[in-house]
Amino acid sequence: MGLIWINEISVSFGGPRLLDGATLQIEAGERIGLLGRNGSGKSTLMKLLMGDVTPDSGEIIRSDEVRIAMLPQDVPEDLPGTIYDVVTSGGREHLELLREYHDLTQQMSRSGDDGLLKKLEGVQHRLETTGAWLYHQRVKTIIARTELDENAEFKFLSAGMKRRVLLAKALVNEPDLLLLDEPTNHLDINAILWLEDFLLNFEKTLMLVTHDRAFLQRLATRIAEIDRGRLISFPCDYGTYLERRQALLEAQQKQWQEFDKKLAREETWIRQGIRARRTRNEGRVRALMEMRQERARRREKTGNVRLAIQEAERSGRLVVEAEKIHFAFGDHKIVEGFSTTIIRGDKVGMIGPNGSGKTTLLKILLGELEPQQGKVRRGTGIRVAYFDQLRDQLDENGTLKDNVAAGNDMVVVDGVSRHIVSYLQDFLFPPDRILSPVSSLSGGERNRLLLAKLFILPSNVLVLDEPTNDLDMETLELLEDRLLEYNGTILMVSHDRAFLNNVVTSTIVFEGKGRVQEYVGGYDDWLRQRTEPDESLKTAPGDQKQKKGKPPREKQKLSHKETRELETLPLKIESLEEEKQRLLETLNSPEFYVSRDSAQINRANDRLKALEEELEGAYGRWDELESLAAKFSSEPG
Repeated sequence: MGLIWINEISVSFGGPRLLDGATLQIEAGERIGLLGRNGSGKSTLMKLLMGDVTPDSGEIIRSDEVRIAMLPQDVPEDLPGTIYDVVTSGGREHLELLREYHDLTQQMSRSGDDGLLKKLEGVQHRLETTGAWLYHQRVKTIIARTELDENAEFKFLSAGMKRRVLLAKALVNEPDLLLLDEPTNHLDINAILWLEDFLLNFEKTLMLVTHDRAFLQRLATRIAEIDRGRLISFPCDYGTYLERRQALLEAQQKQWQEFDKKLAREETWIRQGIRARRTRNEGRVRALMEMRQERARRREKTGNVRLAIQEAERSGRLVVEAEKIHFAFGDHKIVEGFSTTIIRGDKVGMIGPNGSGKTTLLKILLGELEPQQGKVRRGTGIRVAYFDQLRDQLDENGTLKDNVAAGNDMVVVDGVSRHIVSYLQDFLFPPDRILSPVSSLSGGERNRLLLAKLFILPSNVLVLDEPTNDLDMETLELLEDRLLEYNGTILMVSHDRAFLNNVVTSTIVFEGKGRVQEYVGGYDDWLRQRTEPDESLKTAPGDQKQKKGKPPREKQKLSHKETRELETLPLKIESLEEEKQRLLETLNSPEFYVSRDSAQINRANDRLKALEEELEGAYGRWDELESLAAKFSSEPG
């Protein structure tokens, strides 16, 4: 038997079963990625493993004295005490004695009082006799491994550092199985890279729920998916899982189609049999009854979110132009001498450590904040829709209907009136949830609701601040597709490397001390283009020392964005060639020069020059992508 055996577990909370005869064997040393749609039962499975939920049927068999710890998704804001206090609270039986010892050593280091020394000796004796001393040594070791300052106050830490402290707390009891629920939420790229490296060196067993595909690809050695109550295991990495899962779904769909055809034939037969003769083949009738029951038990796959972004009239060609802008809070430089030009249709990502100033720069570009030096010019006809990371745009006490439709029964989408119930069903909210308060929603449901609210606002500029948190994989991929189809401009803050790679056309990187640089392409493109390793994006905030980042792995295939670009380039080139041909015919016509003034003639010639430059760039990019595609297809493995 492995470490833990989940055997025919079923769980229901009044509705359809979240888990329906789920079985999984967890082996020592595995790193299992647990996937499934929002609400499919991932958190429930983790609670079952922790012993916080009892299954309706089935059993969980654990090997002797297996220890399980969990890093929760939500980070508490108000835990009192220092990092040392929080980490030691994982062993409550030793907590007060260890806290007393820690306080005395701190006082001794400041005063050197002999009276304190005698008191400290008494505490040390009790530590040794109760076994708390060994626990204290483990706490010190874990704090050192996680690169924390034991005397720092927990409440003053960043979200990423708080999560690191909670990880240390989970590790201090030396768990055989560590459960991680969305461990990268609200972490910046520095903290994510640190966590990846740390977990790769963790020698025990991991089970993690995450929407971060790059994180999952690097860590997971097996994928377990909860799908319609079943628990399906794929002994492979995430990329291979995607291929196998697609093949499995296609095979299942084919099997169901054959079953439905047979069922339809049998239904026809039994109706004809009643009319045609008094006696029938009773065995065949029983088989038909069983087929009906099997069809009734079938659980169809949950539908996808149907995202449609409502676009306003096009903005002017120029959206924002910033020239040598400066901004600082006191001595803390945010932006120093940064310039950029954002054109209609650009999709711009922003990355950098938490607190580096990404939101401040967004406000400057959007006109909500004026630069202290330099100038910003904004284009005409701009209509902004803003996705807020902290979900401040949602009224916690209001219903879903109140938040999206201001209490009305109808919303207007692309000029067509739709009932709010029908519209919210597109975002997987059933009719009986429409009048539920926002406070009852999970993190993923809140994000879906905010997207529903956002996408009925006509816009030509989308501002997205960490839009991927808590979204399941399928919704995440659909959001990517819609953003790629969006004709307006996108400004996006994200720490999701795969999302950046697949969506953005350029990336603004905060490199520390006010230095901000813009690079063509997404996250991986930035890694390739930077001239030297960027220390500010390899070490998490609060670390005492910096460590060298690992060089990126050599690219094995075109990214999703590059594949899509390769597919659309021929059409783009054809369109440019047609426009160029029409313009040449116009410029070659004598009548054109008779009926136009010099300004119009100059504009036409300028457009011809611009078209030739665009075509040259498009042909060059097409050649580059085709060469890359040919190279990857010819490489073994």
